[in-house]
Amino acid sequence: MNNDLREGLRDGLPIGLGYFPVSFAFGILAVSGGLTWWQGTLLSLLNLTSAGQFAGLGIMTAGGGLMEMAVSQVVINLRYSLMSITLSQKADESIRGLRRFLFPYNVTDEIFGVSSARPSVSYRYWQGVRILPVVGWTLGTLFGALLGSVLPQNLLNAMGAMLYAMFIAIVVPVARKSRPVLLASLLAIALSCLGTFLPQAVPALAAFKLSSGMLVIVCAVVSSLVMALLFPVKEETNE
Repeated sequence: MNNDLREGLRDGLPIGLGYFPVSFAFGILAVSGGLTWWQGTLLSLLNLTSAGQFAGLGIMTAGGGLMEMAVSQVVINLRYSLMSITLSQKADESIRGLRRFLFPYNVTDEIFGVSSARPSVSYRYWQGVRILPVVGWTLGTLFGALLGSVLPQNLLNAMGAMLYAMFIAIVVPVARKSRPVLLASLLAIALSCLGTFLPQAVPALAAFKLSSGMLVIVCAVVSSLVMALLFPVKEETNE
Protein backbone atom coordinates (compact mmCIF):
# COMPACT_ATOMS: atom_id res chain seq x y z
CA MET A 1 0.00 0.00 0.00
CA ASN A 2 1.21 3.49 -0.85
CA ASN A 3 2.63 5.33 2.20
CA ASP A 4 0.50 8.44 1.61
CA LEU A 5 -2.63 6.32 1.27
CA ARG A 6 -1.78 4.49 4.50
CA GLU A 7 -1.22 7.78 6.35
CA GLY A 8 -4.51 9.12 4.99
CA LEU A 9 -6.41 6.07 6.20
CA ARG A 10 -4.72 6.35 9.60
CA ASP A 11 -5.69 10.03 9.95
CA GLY A 12 -9.21 9.42 8.65
CA LEU A 13 -10.02 6.48 10.93
CA PRO A 14 -10.71 8.46 14.15
CA ILE A 15 -12.69 11.01 12.13
CA GLY A 16 -14.87 8.29 10.64
CA LEU A 17 -15.44 6.75 14.08
CA GLY A 18 -16.39 10.16 15.48
CA TYR A 19 -18.77 10.88 12.63
CA PHE A 20 -20.74 7.66 13.10
CA PRO A 21 -22.64 8.59 16.30
CA VAL A 22 -23.36 12.13 15.10
CA SER A 23 -24.80 10.95 11.79
CA PHE A 24 -26.67 8.24 13.72
CA ALA A 25 -28.60 11.06 15.39
CA PHE A 26 -29.18 12.68 12.01
CA GLY A 27 -30.58 9.42 10.65
CA ILE A 28 -33.10 9.29 13.49
CA LEU A 29 -34.19 12.89 12.92
CA ALA A 30 -34.40 12.39 9.16
CA VAL A 31 -36.83 9.50 9.47
CA SER A 32 -38.86 11.21 12.20
CA GLY A 33 -39.03 14.30 9.95
CA GLY A 34 -40.65 12.37 7.13
CA LEU A 35 -37.72 11.19 5.01
CA THR A 36 -37.29 7.53 4.09
CA TRP A 37 -34.20 5.68 5.25
CA TRP A 38 -32.63 5.79 1.79
CA GLN A 39 -33.35 9.49 1.34
CA GLY A 40 -31.59 10.33 4.60
CA THR A 41 -28.66 8.07 3.73
CA LEU A 42 -28.30 9.57 0.26
CA LEU A 43 -28.43 13.05 1.77
CA SER A 44 -25.47 12.23 4.02
CA LEU A 45 -23.50 10.59 1.21
CA LEU A 46 -23.81 13.63 -1.05
CA ASN A 47 -23.33 16.36 1.58
CA LEU A 48 -21.22 15.33 4.59
CA THR A 49 -21.93 18.55 6.47
CA SER A 50 -23.37 18.13 9.94
CA ALA A 51 -24.61 21.67 10.63
CA GLY A 52 -25.82 22.13 7.05
CA GLN A 53 -27.73 18.86 7.04
CA PHE A 54 -29.41 19.45 10.39
CA ALA A 55 -30.38 22.98 9.33
CA GLY A 56 -31.59 21.78 5.94
CA LEU A 57 -33.64 19.03 7.52
CA GLY A 58 -35.30 21.56 9.80
CA ILE A 59 -36.22 23.74 6.84
CA MET A 60 -37.62 20.76 4.91
CA THR A 61 -39.73 19.52 7.81
CA ALA A 62 -41.00 23.08 8.41
CA GLY A 63 -42.03 23.42 4.78
CA GLY A 64 -39.50 26.15 3.96
CA GLY A 65 -38.84 27.37 0.42
CA LEU A 66 -35.91 26.77 -1.88
CA MET A 67 -34.55 30.29 -1.40
CA GLU A 68 -34.50 29.87 2.37
CA MET A 69 -32.74 26.55 1.94
CA ALA A 70 -30.14 28.02 -0.44
CA VAL A 71 -29.33 31.00 1.76
CA SER A 72 -29.01 28.91 4.92
CA GLN A 73 -26.68 26.42 3.24
CA VAL A 74 -24.47 29.14 1.78
CA VAL A 75 -24.13 30.86 5.16
CA ILE A 76 -23.53 27.68 7.14
CA ASN A 77 -21.15 26.01 4.68
CA LEU A 78 -19.24 29.03 3.39
CA ARG A 79 -16.33 28.15 5.62
CA TYR A 80 -15.69 25.03 3.54
CA SER A 81 -14.89 27.26 0.58
CA LEU A 82 -12.21 28.99 2.63
CA MET A 83 -10.86 25.62 3.78
CA SER A 84 -10.79 24.30 0.23
CA ILE A 85 -8.87 27.34 -0.99
CA THR A 86 -6.33 26.88 1.81
CA LEU A 87 -5.88 23.18 1.14
CA SER A 88 -5.55 23.75 -2.59
CA GLN A 89 -2.34 25.65 -1.85
CA LYS A 90 -0.96 22.48 -0.26
CA ALA A 91 -2.00 20.16 -3.10
CA ASP A 92 1.00 18.70 -4.91
CA GLU A 93 1.37 17.96 -8.62
CA SER A 94 -0.62 14.72 -8.36
CA ILE A 95 -3.80 16.79 -7.84
CA ARG A 96 -4.63 18.62 -11.05
CA GLY A 97 -7.22 18.66 -13.82
CA LEU A 98 -10.40 16.81 -12.84
CA ARG A 99 -8.82 15.78 -9.53
CA ARG A 100 -8.39 19.42 -8.56
CA PHE A 101 -11.97 20.14 -9.60
CA LEU A 102 -13.24 17.37 -7.27
CA PHE A 103 -10.73 18.24 -4.52
CA PRO A 104 -13.17 20.27 -2.35
CA TYR A 105 -15.64 17.37 -2.09
CA ASN A 106 -15.67 15.99 1.47
CA VAL A 107 -13.74 18.91 2.98
CA THR A 108 -14.91 19.10 6.60
CA ASP A 109 -13.55 20.81 9.70
CA GLU A 110 -11.82 17.66 10.92
CA ILE A 111 -10.44 16.58 7.53
CA PHE A 112 -9.18 20.12 7.03
CA GLY A 113 -7.55 20.03 10.47
CA VAL A 114 -5.46 16.91 9.85
CA SER A 115 -4.68 17.76 6.21
CA SER A 116 -3.61 21.34 6.82
CA ALA A 117 -1.05 20.14 9.37
CA ARG A 118 0.86 18.39 6.57
CA PRO A 119 3.49 20.19 4.47
CA SER A 120 1.74 18.99 1.30
CA VAL A 121 -1.29 16.91 0.31
CA SER A 122 -0.98 14.23 -2.35
CA TYR A 123 -3.82 12.60 -4.23
CA ARG A 124 -3.24 9.27 -2.49
CA TYR A 125 -3.35 10.89 0.95
CA TRP A 126 -6.49 12.80 0.03
CA GLN A 127 -8.15 9.55 -1.07
CA GLY A 128 -7.24 7.88 2.20
CA VAL A 129 -8.14 10.67 4.61
CA ARG A 130 -11.66 11.16 3.30
CA ILE A 131 -12.86 7.63 2.54
CA LEU A 132 -13.40 6.51 6.14
CA PRO A 133 -15.17 9.73 7.23
CA VAL A 134 -17.54 9.34 4.26
CA VAL A 135 -18.17 5.70 5.20
CA GLY A 136 -18.64 6.55 8.89
CA TRP A 137 -21.00 9.43 8.20
CA THR A 138 -23.09 7.52 5.66
CA LEU A 139 -23.30 4.28 7.65
CA GLY A 140 -24.14 6.21 10.81
CA THR A 141 -27.09 7.82 9.04
CA LEU A 142 -28.21 4.46 7.67
CA PHE A 143 -28.08 2.72 11.05
CA GLY A 144 -29.74 5.67 12.76
CA ALA A 145 -32.57 5.67 10.25
CA LEU A 146 -33.11 1.92 10.61
CA LEU A 147 -32.35 1.25 14.28
CA GLY A 148 -32.59 4.57 16.14
CA SER A 149 -36.03 3.96 17.54
CA VAL A 150 -34.85 0.99 19.63
CA LEU A 151 -32.06 2.82 21.54
CA PRO A 152 -32.57 4.69 24.86
CA GLN A 153 -32.62 8.49 24.68
CA ASN A 154 -29.73 8.90 27.16
CA LEU A 155 -27.43 6.97 24.86
CA LEU A 156 -28.48 9.04 21.85
CA ASN A 157 -27.76 12.27 23.74
CA ALA A 158 -24.29 11.05 24.75
CA MET A 159 -23.43 10.11 21.18
CA GLY A 160 -23.98 13.67 20.03
CA ALA A 161 -21.07 14.93 22.16
CA MET A 162 -18.50 12.72 20.45
CA LEU A 163 -18.03 15.07 17.49
CA TYR A 164 -16.77 17.85 19.78
CA ALA A 165 -14.46 15.46 21.63
CA MET A 166 -13.05 14.27 18.30
CA PHE A 167 -12.40 17.82 17.10
CA ILE A 168 -10.59 18.66 20.36
CA ALA A 169 -8.45 15.54 19.93
CA ILE A 170 -7.44 16.77 16.47
CA VAL A 171 -6.63 20.36 17.44
CA VAL A 172 -4.79 19.79 20.74
CA PRO A 173 -1.74 17.88 19.39
CA VAL A 174 -1.13 20.51 16.69
CA ALA A 175 -1.68 23.36 19.17
CA ARG A 176 0.90 21.87 21.55
CA LYS A 177 3.55 22.02 18.82
CA SER A 178 2.62 25.42 17.37
CA ARG A 179 2.11 28.56 19.44
CA PRO A 180 0.26 30.42 16.63
CA VAL A 181 -2.19 27.53 16.29
CA LEU A 182 -2.77 27.53 20.05
CA LEU A 183 -3.35 31.28 20.16
CA ALA A 184 -5.57 31.16 17.08
CA SER A 185 -7.69 28.43 18.68
CA LEU A 186 -8.02 30.34 21.96
CA LEU A 187 -8.89 33.57 20.14
CA ALA A 188 -11.50 31.79 18.01
CA ILE A 189 -13.04 30.27 21.16
CA ALA A 190 -13.17 33.67 22.87
CA LEU A 191 -14.74 35.33 19.83
CA SER A 192 -17.26 32.51 19.51
CA CYS A 193 -18.29 32.91 23.16
CA LEU A 194 -18.66 36.66 22.73
CA GLY A 195 -20.69 36.25 19.56
CA THR A 196 -22.96 33.71 21.20
CA PHE A 197 -23.59 35.14 24.66
CA LEU A 198 -23.05 38.90 24.30
CA PRO A 199 -26.17 39.49 22.13
CA GLN A 200 -28.18 37.54 24.71
CA ALA A 201 -26.83 39.56 27.64
CA VAL A 202 -27.08 42.96 25.94
CA PRO A 203 -30.52 43.53 24.35
CA ALA A 204 -29.16 46.39 22.22
CA LEU A 205 -26.87 43.89 20.42
CA ALA A 206 -29.58 41.31 19.73
CA ALA A 207 -29.99 42.62 16.17
CA PHE A 208 -26.32 41.79 15.47
CA LYS A 209 -26.55 38.14 16.52
CA LEU A 210 -25.03 35.91 13.83
CA SER A 211 -26.14 32.46 12.83
CA SER A 212 -23.96 29.59 14.01
CA GLY A 213 -22.51 29.06 10.54
CA MET A 214 -21.67 32.73 9.98
CA LEU A 215 -20.22 33.00 13.48
CA VAL A 216 -17.81 30.14 12.73
CA ILE A 217 -16.69 31.90 9.54
CA VAL A 218 -16.14 35.26 11.28
CA CYS A 219 -14.22 33.70 14.18
CA ALA A 220 -12.02 31.64 11.85
CA VAL A 221 -11.22 34.56 9.53
CA VAL A 222 -10.54 37.07 12.32
CA SER A 223 -8.36 34.71 14.38
CA SER A 224 -6.42 33.60 11.28
CA LEU A 225 -5.89 37.20 10.18
CA VAL A 226 -4.65 38.25 13.62
CA MET A 227 -2.20 35.34 13.81
CA ALA A 228 -1.03 35.98 10.25
CA LEU A 229 -0.17 39.56 11.26
CA LEU A 230 1.47 38.57 14.53
CA PHE A 231 3.28 35.47 13.27
CA PRO A 232 3.91 35.87 9.53
CA VAL A 233 5.35 32.87 7.74
CA LYS A 234 8.74 33.63 6.25
CA GLU A 235 8.97 32.90 2.57
CA GLU A 236 11.69 30.48 1.54
CA THR A 237 14.28 31.95 -0.80
CA ASN A 238 16.55 29.97 -3.04
CA GLU A 239 20.08 31.19 -2.87
